[in-house]
Amino acid sequence: MLDFTINSPDSLSKLIKEKEIVSWQELVTYVKNIPYGRNSNRTDSRLVLTENKGTCSSKHALLKRIADIHGAKNIELFTGIYKMNSTNTPKIGNILLENGLDYIPEAHCYLRYKGETIDATSDTSDFERIKKDIIIERKIQPDQVANFKEQFHQNFIKTWIISERLNFSYSELWEIREECIYNLST
Repeated sequence: MLDFTINSPDSLSKLIKEKEIVSWQELVTYVKNIPYGRNSNRTDSRLVLTENKGTCSSKHALLKRIADIHGAKNIELFTGIYKMNSTNTPKIGNILLENGLDYIPEAHCYLRYKGETIDATSDTSDFERIKKDIIIERKIQPDQVANFKEQFHQNFIKTWIISERLNFSYSELWEIREECIYNLST
């Protein structure tokens, strides 16, 4: 299991140490327990700590930045598109059913260390629930969790609508997806 002391003099590490977090494993546990929610700026990793909330993107970008700052090798950040459904993501409720969908492609960020996936989205996150539903994944950098991830996701959905011959416009499908995400944050 990966662990290291957070001892860099950079501002992000200082912010973490102010919360009396001294190791990587303590930070992962802390981040898992921060409530799920969108930050006011998706590219500023500090906001996970200062706003006390974060999404899979912002939380894992923060962890990857700290790993990089401390020279921790073999920690990679991924965004994957998976088939989000009521089985692997129970909090989405009946939104898909009400719209006649079995699933909707959803982008998810996570870390991988020596073949092991680390999902610190919440204290109940379990990558095994979505593992078999991953359609495609890309290794990314922390600064790609905003624009690149969103474009990757949107382009995938646009192609999916056509390939599945769905009777939804892109904006209609994205709104359904937004309802699902809202349910996850409440």
